[in-house]
Amino acid sequence: MSVPGRQPRLAADCIIQLGGDPGSVVLIRRKNPPHGWAIPGGFVDLGESVEAAAIREMKEETGLDVKLVRQFHTYSDPSRDPRGHTVTVVFVGSATGTPVGGDDALEARAYTKDRLPKDLAFDHAQVLDDYFTGRY
Repeated sequence: MSVPGRQPRLAADCIIQLGGDPGSVVLIRRKNPPHGWAIPGGFVDLGESVEAAAIREMKEETGLDVKLVRQFHTYSDPSRDPRGHTVTVVFVGSATGTPVGGDDALEARAYTKDRLPKDLAFDHAQVLDDYFTGRY
């Protein structure tokens, strides 16, 4: 349903391959609702590119300097975010070091496909399944 003067919010997320290993990805435990574990990311600021937003958000939430490898996929289902219609551009990135939660993240840590937490926020279970199965 179109509502004049209202648009979805735009976000940028990044699947961070820790140490360049595609089997080890960094997730954050969210400080704010919706709670749970999530792919790090956040809203794009006015005048900011989605690439710059992804790099900024990764530094703020994980303390890591991330190099973007490629754009992965765009997720736009209006029900993907319980806070309202949000479109996210998901990137794959690479970083080295130890992730540390900051900003909106209580903690950050690396997970493998077989050890993902059960309480994933948003549609991130689907995003990670798409990533690990090579769907996009």
